[in-house]
Amino acid sequence: QVQLVESGGGSVQAGGSLRLSCTASGYTYRTYCMGWFRQAPGKERGGITFIDSDGTTSYADSVKGRFTISQDNAKNTLYLQMNSLKPEDTAMYYCAAGLISSGGYCYANYWGQGTQVTVSS
Repeated sequence: QVQLVESGGGSVQAGGSLRLSCTASGYTYRTYCMGWFRQAPGKERGGITFIDSDGTTSYADSVKGRFTISQDNAKNTLYLQMNSLKPEDTAMYYCAAGLISSGGYCYANYWGQGTQVTVSS
């Protein structure tokens, strides 16, 4: 049973930083691609950054240069460092893992429960 547990969300003022963590269990960590998705109220869930099993990363234009995805294989943990946060980054953030990646996109098979990020102006 694959389990993903996020932590690190919260409230911050615009321009601030947060780091999200996602601890994975129940599978061979390195065989999966992983990523972060987010969903704002009234909007669809969308992927913002992914990391493949070989460490290759990709970013949506909206977060490029501000967010950094990384992983600690020894701890089976995925991170999302978010800097220069904007009010439009306010959303529920989800960690995901998948078996298939293509064109820098990870097709998620498993999801975490989500962690809320709120950025005030």
